[in-house]
Amino acid sequence: MSIHELNAPYEQDPTYQMAVKQLRDVAELIGLSAEVVEVLRHPEKLIQVRVVVKLDDGRLATFIGWRSQHNSALGPYKGGIRYHSNSTAGETVALSMWMTWKNSLAGLPYGGGKGAVRVDPKKLSIRELEELSRKYFAAIAKEVGPDLDIPAPDIYTNPQVMAWFLDEYSKISGYNAWGVVTAKPPILGGLKAREISTGYGVALVAREASKRALGGFDERTVAVQGFGNVGSYAALYSAQWGARVVAVSDSQGGIYDPKGLDIVKAIEVKSKTGSVINYEGAKRISNEDLLELGVDILIPAAVENVIREDNATRVKAKIISEGANGPTTPEADKILYDKGVIVIPDVLANAGGVAMSWIEWSHNRMGCILTDEEALSRLDKLMTQNFHRVYDEWQRKYLDKPMRTAAYAIAVDRVVQAMKLRGWI
Repeated sequence: MSIHELNAPYEQDPTYQMAVKQLRDVAELIGLSAEVVEVLRHPEKLIQVRVVVKLDDGRLATFIGWRSQHNSALGPYKGGIRYHSNSTAGETVALSMWMTWKNSLAGLPYGGGKGAVRVDPKKLSIRELEELSRKYFAAIAKEVGPDLDIPAPDIYTNPQVMAWFLDEYSKISGYNAWGVVTAKPPILGGLKAREISTGYGVALVAREASKRALGGFDERTVAVQGFGNVGSYAALYSAQWGARVVAVSDSQGGIYDPKGLDIVKAIEVKSKTGSVINYEGAKRISNEDLLELGVDILIPAAVENVIREDNATRVKAKIISEGANGPTTPEADKILYDKGVIVIPDVLANAGGVAMSWIEWSHNRMGCILTDEEALSRLDKLMTQNFHRVYDEWQRKYLDKPMRTAAYAIAVDRVVQAMKLRGWI
């Protein structure tokens, strides 16, 4: 180890190590020095807090939380806060690094941040969850703010949690700080369109890729793995824009109809019965079967690492739009590239959520009112432009590698240029 290298406790985390490997691979490609990589691989600040909650039965429970502020060269830190029993400091740092690249690639005036509390929220009552949320946000209140660090929901957090965050911060700061969090309830300055924005963006980039590579989107067949918030809206907008969604799935299994599914009906069935497998008139299939269907477009919108070295050779889709974070392993990415499959990386495909958060935040800061139609129109324009910018750069400079390479190269280089201009490196 040279004197320029720094060791930190979070470095042993496998998620963090994956993020650093991606950074180093891109750094070698665009010619960054080892010293610059050393700067970029560590967060500017990692905050750890202890949160003590009095449970309904009178016992005290202690939880550990974090907020990682990775890079602010492009603007305030931006990224979600998750509640999960497996959260770690290393994972939180890695996620904040990925948010830096995602925000940079989207052209947003944000750096990257991420927060987490190690807790199983399903084991807490509503009152306990509110106390946890308020005390966590109070503990990090000096480190966040509308012009400093703007959190949002992530796994097992939602607009109600954001409302508690907003209220707690407003009490501490002494004013209604509408812009301190995004994805708030609409009555508190949020946008209803935020709920649909990630799935909308995933479908949008699939549409644009089809125009570039397949000659159009009409009647292109689509399969969606994962029918939660992201997958259901990705399926809905794909169908509205003329594609034929032939398969969808959730954790209990999937359904398939080569003639096309009624997505509105599928959403209703999922809402009423808990699973799309109760949809009548379609063939039941497994999640693994769905990945290997002979469709034009595949949207993995469930969990990470579903397309792997052992099944990538059987994937028949021509385009993959990554709705989930990390659904394709690096080994599978290479196999798919060699087969001629276009993989639209998660850092580009599922950026609709943070892009809509920027639209919400900017209007909170200006005190403006924005309709959902206006918000979606701006999101459509922003993501369409970003997709074609990345696609063109890939075609021009990195065609011998997956599109993910071009996306990361653009994102990292933009951050580095901002750091140079500010005199940081």
